[in-house]
Amino acid sequence: MLRWSQLSDRELLGLSLSQLGLSLDGSPVAQGVSQLYRELARKGLSFRPHFWISDEWFCPDGIPGISVPFFLFHPRLRELERRYIGYVEGGTHEWLMKLLRHETGHAIENAYDLRRGPRRVEVFGDTNTPYPDSYSPLPHSRRYVRHLGDHYAQSHPDEDFAETFAVWMTPGLNWQVKYQGWGALHKLKVMDRIMRSLKSQRQVRTNRFRQDPIERNRQTLGQYYQHKRRKLGLSSTKGMDKNLNSVFYKSGTKGIHDGRAAAAFLTQNRRKITREIALGLGEYQYRVERVVARLSKRAGELGLIVRPHQKLGPVLDVVAAQALEDLERKRHHIVL
Repeated sequence: MLRWSQLSDRELLGLSLSQLGLSLDGSPVAQGVSQLYRELARKGLSFRPHFWISDEWFCPDGIPGISVPFFLFHPRLRELERRYIGYVEGGTHEWLMKLLRHETGHAIENAYDLRRGPRRVEVFGDTNTPYPDSYSPLPHSRRYVRHLGDHYAQSHPDEDFAETFAVWMTPGLNWQVKYQGWGALHKLKVMDRIMRSLKSQRQVRTNRFRQDPIERNRQTLGQYYQHKRRKLGLSSTKGMDKNLNSVFYKSGTKGIHDGRAAAAFLTQNRRKITREIALGLGEYQYRVERVVARLSKRAGELGLIVRPHQKLGPVLDVVAAQALEDLERKRHHIVL
């Protein structure tokens, strides 16, 4: 097997995904899968999804199994993912289990062909609704459960089902109490009835098909990150960098002593900045919060600092300018 973990980033980016030689066996993901199987058993469900390694989290239509992204299978790949994307989806055990439960919601729908069931359609919506490229959620809606973050249940009826299943599955979560008074409680009760009914049903689909397994993927890591960064809107930061450099300074700038990190300054003043910009632009606060978070992250990457006793006024101008640009380009929409 190719020993690639000691390669430089440049050398590693030249490798194809099929050259990585990854395996589920003995990985943190395998431990998560074992825990998931125990949770399914405790719920009285005989269903066990199968797993394989690919380039993203997904459950293909008609397949009672789940693809897990390659970067979760080696510390060096996690490091690369964090460097180029900024985070590792499923990088902690808690996050991993949330994703496994969510994807199992899709897989169990496939296994028992639940999407056409009248209760499923009535409560969660039509699975044939086209998936949007992105969505803009209503953060205060109580019609949906909150599991993965970004109000993901609002993106599509299939995601609403999977998120509701994941909440129903979560050990130690008393969903009857947590969602008391929410419209989502009805969905959870329906989910409970559907899952109980499966105990007396035979699985409709039992295939072990693996879509786009990593060993067949000739895409290089460099191509993977180029595509992923473009999709997530991470490819170009010129406009943001210009905005940040207009009010903050590079570390070591002559005449600035004891300057503190601009990222910390933005984080500390996040609520005040968000409130004032949202009021001034007539926008939802959560949308402006996303702008502040992006600016803070980028300021940290650039190593920018603020002058001692930095006034907030010029910073508000920068955030407002960035917010207007983001809203115009619909960056407040969450990419699927």
